[in-house]
Amino acid sequence: MKLIRFSVGTQVHWGILEGANIQAIRLPDLEPTGQVFSSSEVQMLVPAAPSKIICVGKNYAAHAAEMGGEVPVEPGLFLKGANTLTHHGATVAYPAWTENLHFEGELGLVIKTQARKISPEQALSHVLGYTCAIDLTARDKQRADLQWFRAKSADDFLPFGPHLETNLDPSTSRVSTRINGEIRQDSSTSNMIYNVPFVISYVSQFMTLEAGDVIITGTPDGVGALQPNDHIEVTVAGVGTLETRIGDKA
Repeated sequence: MKLIRFSVGTQVHWGILEGANIQAIRLPDLEPTGQVFSSSEVQMLVPAAPSKIICVGKNYAAHAAEMGGEVPVEPGLFLKGANTLTHHGATVAYPAWTENLHFEGELGLVIKTQARKISPEQALSHVLGYTCAIDLTARDKQRADLQWFRAKSADDFLPFGPHLETNLDPSTSRVSTRINGEIRQDSSTSNMIYNVPFVISYVSQFMTLEAGDVIITGTPDGVGALQPNDHIEVTVAGVGTLETRIGDKA
């Protein structure tokens, strides 16, 4: 089932995408409201409205190796701001303050219901759906700054979408990234060091996850630099493809 977030005029809705039609629903139970819209009459939005965005660093051993680091003994977590979220098809300006903008394709998810101190076995029942994510990173500032704030949380540094897929096994999903049509990343979530249920459970032990919160689960090896006018496509098998273009320096 494909879930989307969209607006009609000033009203924001969630819905189930069914061909060219959208059936409006209420969260978290996905109950239909009775309203049906044509996809041509709505504005598609990022399929999340989080209070926080939790990111897992170095969650694939091959990526940890390419970054010159050891495999973490616990999940390596950091936050991105909600200002980083941008939609499928967006053009993201290449920031003038970095000379080394990188792509990181990932599996993302959105939390459905509040989760606090839950077990891994309970974790997936708290997931609304899964999607594609691009963790844009100013690599030179990540290395130079005291914290990763600027490197990870600049405006539009998290393209996310195009929709949420409810029917996905996050343990065996292929994640791939193409830059200008060339495959640069190609792996499976089965290669994660810490799988999705463990990550959700781990975070919930010290931070209450609220409905709408976003988790991006780490990137495979193959990350690299971007240039203005590059076209990024991140595909999660069973979900779809998220497309983003890098604009001119600004």
